[in-house]
Amino acid sequence: MHPKDRLLVALDVDGRDEALALADCLRDVVGGFKVGMRLFYRQGPGIVSEIAERSPFVFLDLKLHDIPQTVGQAVRALVGLGAAMLNVHAGGGAAMLRAAAEAAAEEAGRIGRPRPLLVAVTVLTSLDDSSVRELGFETGARNLALRWAELAMHCGLDGVVASAWEASAIRVLTGPQFRIVSPGVRPAGEAAGDQRRVATPAAAVSAGADYLVIGRPITGAPDPVNAARRIVAEMGGLN
Repeated sequence: MHPKDRLLVALDVDGRDEALALADCLRDVVGGFKVGMRLFYRQGPGIVSEIAERSPFVFLDLKLHDIPQTVGQAVRALVGLGAAMLNVHAGGGAAMLRAAAEAAAEEAGRIGRPRPLLVAVTVLTSLDDSSVRELGFETGARNLALRWAELAMHCGLDGVVASAWEASAIRVLTGPQFRIVSPGVRPAGEAAGDQRRVATPAAAVSAGADYLVIGRPITGAPDPVNAARRIVAEMGGLN
């Protein structure tokens, strides 16, 4: 994979025009875009299709987490929007993960679309060991992420969303074909913001991440295109 194709820009903005303008200016220098809760809930499902018209890779990041029936039906509703990757939360358990995987495959076949990649969120990058224990888990963030990654793999998912801090161990556990999507990535010298487990782009790729989700260091930059190019260069892909 070329370093450019690893970079997914998080379109964490409110407005349709702003999101589409960012997609238009960045489409040739990054691998794709992430549409998360903020933009999706402001603009509705149609924004996903509009971004997908501009980029072959859209990651729809809604972190579905509910009973198996509800999540399965939600996945069916989302498959037709044109996203290349969807996610659910590993904390929903094995039955929910299997329901999501089955729904994605069945609905894609029914409507004649490629099946989107389905990945499970493990431990949010805003959480650290003490935060995980506050939630009642008798383990740290790394061990919990590994447990959930193994569960996702056994339930037929394509990969996980996980911090670069866990990426290397997840790669050893799951093998080369399992996709690892790492948020909480900050270029060298950038502030961590509200993230606790962060890594630089080069460190994340070295640890085994396939895709890096980066938002504010690009979308908040005076020149988003140059900011994206610098990150690609930091991964080793000068262009």
